Amino acid sequence: MNGAQDLGGMQSFGPINPDNDVSPFHADWERRVHATTIAMGATGKWNIDMSRAARESLPPAQYLSSSYYRIWFEGLKTLILSTGLATADEIESGESRTQAAPIPRVLMAKDVSAALFRGSPVDRPAGAEAKFAIGDWVRAREMNPSSHTRLPRYCRGKRGHIVAVHGAHVFPDANALGLGEQPQWLYTVRFDGAELWGGDTTAASVCVDCWEPYLEPPSAHDD
Repeated sequence: MNGAQDLGGMQSFGPINPDNDVSPFHADWERRVHATTIAMGATGKWNIDMSRAARESLPPAQYLSSSYYRIWFEGLKTLILSTGLATADEIESGESRTQAAPIPRVLMAKDVSAALFRGSPVDRPAGAEAKFAIGDWVRAREMNPSSHTRLPRYCRGKRGHIVAVHGAHVFPDANALGLGEQPQWLYTVRFDGAELWGGDTTAASVCVDCWEPYLEPPSAHDD
């Protein structure tokens, strides 16, 4: 979706000021949000693309004024409410007031390290031959979906060429909607900086991982 999370190429947000704190957490509640998000994701009630979509659904003003883990917390609340695992009153009070809803699985504390180390591979068998190959010129499609997508706005409609083919992977646009994984070929596309930002850019090029449905052959009018 075209939300506040897609900031690539946007102007007037000021400089980026790196945080010199070596810890990724700035308060204890952030640690709890991180842990709870991992634990709830492991239940199988939703997938990672649904989780990302839930965060993106925040109103832009709220998203841009929220810290990283506040966004995680709001997204987690959305998922918990939409799946009936808790009510708004229970989340607000911190107390369970109804019988616990069944969940497919539970991530036990002793299994966390192994689960995180193992990860969740998203490569899948390909259902068809790849449409593009290394060296092919392509154009990112002009698209403005109302749901989750991983195609950045700044490269839509822009021309680039394939520099890597990664095989078939879970298609996030479908997976976020609960439509199944629908594996699609995944490519790395190199876009010249001037193609994306114009001639006054300092960027030589940008590489973007693009699923096959995001791409089309360049038109006959392209140079």
